[in-house]
Amino acid sequence: MKVRRIVANIETPDVAAANRFYHDVLGLDILMDQGWILTYGSEDMMQLQVSFMAQGGSGTPVPDLSIEVDDVDAAFEAMKDAGFAVEYGPVDEPWGVRRFYVRDPLGRLVNILAHR
Repeated sequence: MKVRRIVANIETPDVAAANRFYHDVLGLDILMDQGWILTYGSEDMMQLQVSFMAQGGSGTPVPDLSIEVDDVDAAFEAMKDAGFAVEYGPVDEPWGVRRFYVRDPLGRLVNILAHR
């Protein structure tokens, strides 16, 4: 047996609220829209990981999602320009990432990061 895919399922009464954050600002593709479910992703192959955390590192809370981008500073500016609440960073962490925390419109804490 081989795991082929892992999907994060996030409950919300308003699935369309995620569109501005995940599609418009982060640029993820809409892979499926059934009205009651919107699935975001990429047509490009992505690396898959699942983390189990006791804390978020550097004294931060555990984020609900971590999203790696190619340019964390551009993502930070896009989130600020779109009016999303940045709660931490951007900061260069001792384990080799630059990151910031932002709240999505569903209230989830999202860790946006890039490896240095």
